[in-house]
Amino acid sequence: MLKLGINRMVEEHDNAQHVAEHGVADSDFIMHHLLQQPVIKLPTVFGIDLTITNHVVMMWVACALLILAFAVTFRTNTIVPTGFANLLEAFVEYLRNDIILPNLGENGKQYAPYLLNAFFFILLCNLLGLVPFGSTATGNISVTAGLALLTLMVGQYAGIRTHGCLGYLKTFIPPGTPFFVQIILVPVEILGLLTKHFALAIRLFANMMAGHITILALMMIIFIFKNWLASVFPLFIMIFSALLEILISFIQAYVFTILSAIFIGRAISEEH
Repeated sequence: MLKLGINRMVEEHDNAQHVAEHGVADSDFIMHHLLQQPVIKLPTVFGIDLTITNHVVMMWVACALLILAFAVTFRTNTIVPTGFANLLEAFVEYLRNDIILPNLGENGKQYAPYLLNAFFFILLCNLLGLVPFGSTATGNISVTAGLALLTLMVGQYAGIRTHGCLGYLKTFIPPGTPFFVQIILVPVEILGLLTKHFALAIRLFANMMAGHITILALMMIIFIFKNWLASVFPLFIMIFSALLEILISFIQAYVFTILSAIFIGRAISEEH
């Protein structure tokens, strides 16, 4: 992990030096580095741009690595897993016993595949952003919004499956609430539900963007002053930020998963 962080910093150092030599504006460089870039240009169909970007490629890579890792690691049935299989099983057991089952109860077994896939996918996308010449797909609001939308859809499916359509709507209304209050309360509860999932998308997006912006901004300070004395403190903060991003990658995957489990758990509970 430390090697990946250092390699990432070296890449950003080379890019920042290129900016300093060619006179590109700092803000333009930072935004160009962070925003998605087209890889294969495709036409727009029904108003939807089908262009394959670097973030799309990173998501494909993350999916391929996950499929390959689990397929190869668990290709043989063993009672006691060893090596990398033991590590993966430890993650799965922790998520199942400490996040999924406590928030969803026995129903958690039905929704564990989605939550486990969400955790590993987000974690790998976060870590791929630390690889040299890689990019953080979860630093794209479209990606995090799509993930939050999936959590919303799974939650509504779980609620309707458990209570029925009418019964699920009743969970938004406390017992004994007057009818004229219900007319106001139901839209407010629905708006609150959408707001929670909107915040879920923004939280992941903002946290993954913040680390990269911090490192790039500190890198630009070094080349603005062009003095090695002025680079000591920014360089120290950059190393700390690069290492911190590894921890943040795990934390944000964990936070998204546990909040998704809570939202789904509340959907299948008797009252919100």
